[in-house]
Amino acid sequence: MLSTTVAAAFRQHYPATPLLVRAPGRVNLIGEHTDYNNGFVLPAAIDKEICFAVALNNQPEARLYSVDQDEHYTLNLQDVQPGNTQWANYLKGVVAGFQQRGVTVPGFDCAFGGNVPIGAGLSSSAAVECGLAFALNELLNAGFSRMELALIGQQAEHQFAGVRSGLMDQFASLFGKADHVVRLDCRSLDYEYFPFDTATCHIVLCNSGVKHSLASSEYNTRRQECEKGVQILQQYYPEVESLRDATLDQLDQHREELGDVVYRRCSYVVRENQRVEIACQHLTQGDLAAFGQQMYASHAGLRDDYEVSCPELDVLVEIARETPGVLGSRMMGGGFGGCTINLVPTELVDSFCERAAAEYQSRLGLHLETYKTSIVAGVEALPAVATSGQ
Repeated sequence: MLSTTVAAAFRQHYPATPLLVRAPGRVNLIGEHTDYNNGFVLPAAIDKEICFAVALNNQPEARLYSVDQDEHYTLNLQDVQPGNTQWANYLKGVVAGFQQRGVTVPGFDCAFGGNVPIGAGLSSSAAVECGLAFALNELLNAGFSRMELALIGQQAEHQFAGVRSGLMDQFASLFGKADHVVRLDCRSLDYEYFPFDTATCHIVLCNSGVKHSLASSEYNTRRQECEKGVQILQQYYPEVESLRDATLDQLDQHREELGDVVYRRCSYVVRENQRVEIACQHLTQGDLAAFGQQMYASHAGLRDDYEVSCPELDVLVEIARETPGVLGSRMMGGGFGGCTINLVPTELVDSFCERAAAEYQSRLGLHLETYKTSIVAGVEALPAVATSGQ
């Protein structure tokens, strides 16, 4: 058991009895590239997670241990700056976030490790940030709300990891709820839970195993294209502060001025926000098959209009669509690699994983890793009894 392993590693290196915390990774069922356009996303916390063991140590420094890397790092709490050890930067960013909010962070010991696949787009970094933020909040009685902890994690990502991410990843890790997805309004930060029947249907991730170098530069380009679309629309519709406010009619009225590329980028975002709304209605009605059709439509938009897919992801979605019983599939995340997310009836999960791996090997000559996941609760403290090998 992961928490037992991390607790044992902590005891091996440090003398105290630690607080144990579990921080999950996340998937996003639908609502891709909508977050930085102030739109809607529909994430869920999953049972791939990072576990933490943390205790105050009465020292002037924080002693950090990565179980997975088998590496130690000592942090001078008087001078918290980004450094060359990437895994430590996420933790340092959280400490800095507490300090910037007026909380004195005393010395502490921390061991952590997890089973979130790195580089698969399941937000291992957000789990690391949120796990430590939750633990320090508990140990120091800092009184931060979960939303404030999410914002501390996002700030750590921006300032210490150099990634200008939206809030979705940290939000999903902290606000996850078992057997539910959560719709987040990325502008107001209002959120609402919707039931997701994990007994009849599982979420299976297919990792393409590729990460094209386009990803980061194209991500920034997409943001700029969306901003350009908003600037043009604002000349005619001052109320359009972001693509969240735009309509397809408005885009069609000014299609020529927008130009083909910006028009397609903007229309994708407007349609994707609509898909999130429709998908939530299907969940309320318990209609996962209809929900899955919105996922396929989302992928088509990401492939054709937003142009952030790649041949490997497209092949994985085709394999899912051709597999009897699979309800939905789409690429997930920034694009140009990473995972597809697939809705698969429970009884078909094993056969789907086998078929997808065989087909991926046959069509592209590539090895496929699959992850079977279920939807779980967000970050939480674990009972201390977990250390005794429960």
